[in-house]
Amino acid sequence: MPTRPVTPSPSERHWEAFDQLATMVAVVRPDGQCLFVNSVLESVIGLSRRTLTSRSLLEWCREPAQLLEALQALAANQFSTRRFESALRRAVVGATEPLPVHFIVSQIDHSHERLLVEMIEIEQQTRQDREERVAGQSQVTRELIRNLAHEIKNPLGGIRGAAQLLALELPSPELGEYTQVIIHEADRLQALVDRLLAPHRKPHIVSDVNIHEVCERVRSLVLAEYPRGLQVLRDYDASIPEFRGDREQLIQAVLNIVHNACQALAEQIDHGDARIVLRTRVSRQVTIGKQRFRLALELHIQDNGPGVPESLRDRIFYPLVSGREGGSGLGLTLAQTFVQQHQGTIECDSEPGRTVFKIVIPLP
Repeated sequence: MPTRPVTPSPSERHWEAFDQLATMVAVVRPDGQCLFVNSVLESVIGLSRRTLTSRSLLEWCREPAQLLEALQALAANQFSTRRFESALRRAVVGATEPLPVHFIVSQIDHSHERLLVEMIEIEQQTRQDREERVAGQSQVTRELIRNLAHEIKNPLGGIRGAAQLLALELPSPELGEYTQVIIHEADRLQALVDRLLAPHRKPHIVSDVNIHEVCERVRSLVLAEYPRGLQVLRDYDASIPEFRGDREQLIQAVLNIVHNACQALAEQIDHGDARIVLRTRVSRQVTIGKQRFRLALELHIQDNGPGVPESLRDRIFYPLVSGREGGSGLGLTLAQTFVQQHQGTIECDSEPGRTVFKIVIPLP
């Protein structure tokens, strides 16, 4: 008698939806045998889906007894969900240490023969929480600054106009110096207000962008300003494709970061050993916020300066926060705004002798 072909159950037909998640997911039997793994787990472990589904998930767990106990407890209907922290072994070349992850084991059908194991990278969870917090803070800050700038503009114009009229009525030319001070300071505040409002005024002009053209433009501008004592080195990945974005905004974002680096490198520039490195790389399976992207651009801007002071590291992207006297504290704020408008993130890692700003932007 011929055997009937095995057709996947409705739940099995929908397992491919797990590929859209930003976390690692496996569907397993109570003994740990893999029935399905999503693309994120493939990428993290470094083996294909076909290979992983021929083996047990227990092989990749640093504490397999803990995972097996959780699977069997759920199969026996003792719990509906179990959570614990462990680590995941990987076959990726160069991955010598297991990856710390948070395991969530859940039931997915009434037969208890198929169990869902979700693994969240602990560092990824921390990073997502930080990104959400930073995004929320920057949104509130931008709204506050924009409203404040609008409130300042009108009285500022009145002060300047009154000073000009007063200058015409003063009997002594010497007294005109005081009105000129008022006009000069009003103009300086007006310029500051214009910079605060700049990201909201300019339209987002989208076109095909080559990140290396952006880097080369910034490099030429900086070397024209600092012709001696500064090296701006390139370390490009030529395989990075073009993407849709606002070229001028990205130039301004990178230029602001590089300018900040140059100001921090003032002493090294005087000694002739200042160095900035522009490094581009492609990163795969990147999570930005709560969204997973197959490919992303990473632009690292590294300098050999003294580093960001510890007291400023958590606040360097806030408006009007500056580490140097006379600085407006707007350069990094605008850079963050422009990167976020490209669905990207910007982070800073700093220590004496090495500061790296990392810009991550999704690729098509």
